[in-house]
Amino acid sequence: MKRTQKQPQRRLATVLEAILYLKGQALSLSQLADCAGCDRPQVQEALLELMDDYARRDSALEIVELKGQYSLQLRESFQDVMLDLVPAELGVGAQRTLAAIAIKQPLLQSDLVELRGSGAYQQVKDLMELGLVRRRKSPDGRSYELRLTDKFHQYFQLQGTVQSLDIIAKG
Repeated sequence: MKRTQKQPQRRLATVLEAILYLKGQALSLSQLADCAGCDRPQVQEALLELMDDYARRDSALEIVELKGQYSLQLRESFQDVMLDLVPAELGVGAQRTLAAIAIKQPLLQSDLVELRGSGAYQQVKDLMELGLVRRRKSPDGRSYELRLTDKFHQYFQLQGTVQSLDIIAKG
């Protein structure tokens, strides 16, 4: 017989904070409601409470809403700290390749090589070793589909639009 302990009562705002942290990516109200096991109005109210909590305290983190999705991310004023922690081996070429994947994902590796040149093969390998990109065989089996990983989203919580990535990719 399995012994269960009664869980302490938790604020929904705190539960949402944990969900956003663990997921490491932006989530819609519906996704948050599903994860928390409650309805959207409750999530919306708890998110406002959580956003207010972060706004009032001296924290490096914040809850941001962009296009109907919410994420827990590093405040912009701490971007220099994040940049210091991003792997130094991520050169300009790899950054541009990563931006191209982010903009166009899922992106066929063959299309990426056409866009970025043959150096993209090594850059994809390096990005996979860093855990920022994953690949799988495409449905036709002729190339690989490239996608971003959760680790990418944890490193690069982007507030800007895809246009800012496009600028990086074109360099």
